[in-house]
Amino acid sequence: MNAHHASDPDRIGTATAGRRSELLGLLRDDLESARFHVASLESLWGAEAAAALHRAQRVPARRVLDARRAEHAASADLATLAELFVLGLAVPRDELAHALPGLGVDGAIELGLVGPAAEPTSATDGEGAAAAATGIRPLLDLRPYAFTDARGTGHWWILSDLGELSLGHALGERHVLGVGGASTTLSGLMIPDAAASVLDVGTGCGIQAMHASRFAERIVATDISERALEIARMNVELNGIDGVEFRLGSLFEPVAGERFDRVVSNPPFVITPRRDGVPEYEYRDGGMVGDGIVEAVITGIGAHLEPGGVAQLLGNWEYRGRDDAFDRVADWVERSGLDHWIVEREVQHVTEYAETWIRDGGTRPGADFDRLYDAWLDDFAERGVRQVGFGYVLLRRPAASDATRLARLERLHGPLGGDGNTLGAHLSECLAAHDAQVVLDDADLARSRLVIAPDVTEERHHWPGDENPTAMVLRQGGGFGRAITLDTGLAALVGACDGDLEVGQIIAAIAHLLEVDAAALAAELLPAVRTLVDDGMLRFAE
Repeated sequence: MNAHHASDPDRIGTATAGRRSELLGLLRDDLESARFHVASLESLWGAEAAAALHRAQRVPARRVLDARRAEHAASADLATLAELFVLGLAVPRDELAHALPGLGVDGAIELGLVGPAAEPTSATDGEGAAAAATGIRPLLDLRPYAFTDARGTGHWWILSDLGELSLGHALGERHVLGVGGASTTLSGLMIPDAAASVLDVGTGCGIQAMHASRFAERIVATDISERALEIARMNVELNGIDGVEFRLGSLFEPVAGERFDRVVSNPPFVITPRRDGVPEYEYRDGGMVGDGIVEAVITGIGAHLEPGGVAQLLGNWEYRGRDDAFDRVADWVERSGLDHWIVEREVQHVTEYAETWIRDGGTRPGADFDRLYDAWLDDFAERGVRQVGFGYVLLRRPAASDATRLARLERLHGPLGGDGNTLGAHLSECLAAHDAQVVLDDADLARSRLVIAPDVTEERHHWPGDENPTAMVLRQGGGFGRAITLDTGLAALVGACDGDLEVGQIIAAIAHLLEVDAAALAAELLPAVRTLVDDGMLRFAE
């Protein structure tokens, strides 16, 4: 990759690499000193203003900050940083200087975080040109980020390009997105087991590479956008993270011939019409027709996985005509030669899908919105697309002597069992459980001892006055929040799985009580036991 120069439009600020590291260290100290954290902001402006911000409305938060600044001097620096970087409003230069005593305003300008205000510092202060002369406005979005994963809790600060709220208009096509819903979904899915090497394809602001640093020795992060890589480097340096290497290029081009223990990707999977006048945002559009980018990633990722290596990504797939999208997805994974576990989480009609992504780019209802809407629907109509599915993709390259092949395509459209932060740990446990049970024949499985996972409960529903239940449900509290309907035999088996008795012994006892053939009951129950083990609802006793 060519070095950046001051004239490069992707270059952020004027600081050299060494100077930038120094300045980011000063910024980190200032942000920590001001307690510029998620919890502090939530406490500062309260639940009502926070909810309004989630609706892209900043007036309630601004009004709270104005009052807090006047009443509580101790929170003035936090209020200044929040107004500047989270609300996207200009602030007086002297207030920012006080909030960033180590970095200073000039240092912030040198980093490319801020610049002179082109407008008065407030829409209501009436100071006009005098305020504009001393005001400072944000050039980048900077906000705190808190997370919980399998290794505990943590917090970072994340830089990205200014959003629609700060800009006051639609996003540019080279916009570098911050942490959004898809980002947190993928980071929650990421298997947290230790890995020597991780590849992050399409790193964007660098958030997945940063999460991978929690368990990986070495990370390679790629992106087609030089600006994204510039911002990702700054985020890594700002948060004191080591071991991340950045490379410019599309998909797997920057890592040709290389393999990794883990690959993670939030690819630009959004299905966008390839028509003149339709914006193609680098952070979400892969430049291919339909769901071609997801197909390309799935079919090409195996060449970059070590034996036993796992890839995880998000994706969309089209429902064309009367065909099931999973038929096409199954063809992709068959061509990849990889083990797979694909979970569809939701399906949108093409109208809802188009509205979601047109609005995501900052286009508001009106003539331009309608023009883009027509383009989206015309594009879908050409391929006969009626719906678009969204979901999680897990791929694994089989080891040379691997007898534990995995092939799962399932639809789980309901709510997750937990908050999603530890779903990666659940996936890891389920993979290990599958590998353990699939090599056992029925006789070996019958000699196993099992226990119920601690998050699993049983529900029994009775008609009033009836002694026997009308329905029995096994419910998973974490993971995917599965609910399994039980018959009498399976309910009795699960209830007896406390690690003391072998599965075969339990089945024999149940057969005796129900006065049925033990072999026939085993043939019925053992496949269900395998499924419950695969889903993490039953575990092998230690």
